[in-house]
Amino acid sequence: MTDSPVTLITGGGSGIGAAVARRLLDAGQRVAVTGRGEERLRRFAKKCGEPDGLLTLPGNAAEYDDVRSAVGTVLTEFGRLDTVVANAGFATADSVAEGDPAGWTDMVLTNVLGPALLIRASIDALKETRGRIVLVGSVAGFVPTPGNLYGATKWAVTGLAENTRRQVTEWGVGVTLVAPGRVETPFWDAHGSLPPGHLLTAGQIADSVVWAMAQPAGVDVNTVVVRPLGQPN
Repeated sequence: MTDSPVTLITGGGSGIGAAVARRLLDAGQRVAVTGRGEERLRRFAKKCGEPDGLLTLPGNAAEYDDVRSAVGTVLTEFGRLDTVVANAGFATADSVAEGDPAGWTDMVLTNVLGPALLIRASIDALKETRGRIVLVGSVAGFVPTPGNLYGATKWAVTGLAENTRRQVTEWGVGVTLVAPGRVETPFWDAHGSLPPGHLLTAGQIADSVVWAMAQPAGVDVNTVVVRPLGQPN
């Protein structure tokens, strides 16, 4: 266990982040998950059986001190860091022409600044292990939606992934953008209901993340777009 790979996941207490964490724990890896809600993190750890290989670290993905502290704790407790997964994010259920700007700042900071802070805080450790950065984007970061500011934040994540790859590839660090289509997760709570049609599960997206992480040394899978069949956009 002391030599097993280590992954840090932001927003890892539910949804896609939690599904990735469970996949990795089941594979014998060590995992740290962050989140703003301490109670949610405690419930997640309990559901997992509170394994020795799991750290739960309360913190805000958009606050550099919190992110840097999480990375430091992982290195202290586990001694290495192989992968970071920038998963924390949310959407406001409104539009730029008719919505409430009160919620926009937090969304933009979490969705765009958060991944950048995670990259900055972890890059030195990832250089040591020749590790991987995984950014959880969205189909909304490829296909414009009328008035959708959340989609604009995910376009920023799409750009961040390639900009980062161009810098860190020379250091042996890989970058993967995983862009899900419609997924049945707590993401839709702000909308009041799930969208119509077939939805992917968080576990199916987690399978794609873990697949990208498991590629042979020297292989860098960069962009994975995953839609449910029947989603046209």
